[in-house]
Amino acid sequence: MKHAPSRTSAATRAATSPRGGGRVSASALSHLDGRGRVRMVDVSDKPSTAREAVARGFVQLAPATIRLIRSGAIAKGDPLQAARLAGIMAAKKTSEIIPLCHPLALSHCDVQIVPKRGGYEIEARTRTTGPTGVEMEALTAVAAAGLTIYDMVKAVDRAVVIGDIRLMEKRGGRSGAWRRAR
Repeated sequence: MKHAPSRTSAATRAATSPRGGGRVSASALSHLDGRGRVRMVDVSDKPSTAREAVARGFVQLAPATIRLIRSGAIAKGDPLQAARLAGIMAAKKTSEIIPLCHPLALSHCDVQIVPKRGGYEIEARTRTTGPTGVEMEALTAVAAAGLTIYDMVKAVDRAVVIGDIRLMEKRGGRSGAWRRAR
């Protein structure tokens, strides 16, 4: 049986909260105009404040791949150092790949890659002083670092899983501090 296309607007569909199943009004989504079209938010009247964000993700690797990384035997070079650099570079270019993201002058970006059971945890910390937050920059840094690890080891392990990318905390701006519950 064929289903008829939904008559709800894109704005209404986009406003359905994935957590808790409730609805958020389209007007609460700052990247939608009154007619449900995407728009870049005008931050020109917002005060500049110190802002910081921390994001994390995990790269799951085969045990043999982890051994190759730790022994320095990956043919392309050190995937962890390449990933750290890629994460920092990606954070600086976030507005070029995320359509409605404001370009920001980062004052700091650090990417740490820590060995954990089954792979590596990636953590990115970004800072700026400005009218909008740096969450997207931290998340982009984690994603790019994970993708770089994959690129560096794909010749020996195509089953790499990059996942669990999430915002851990943010500070600054009108909404203040937020921390993910542990």
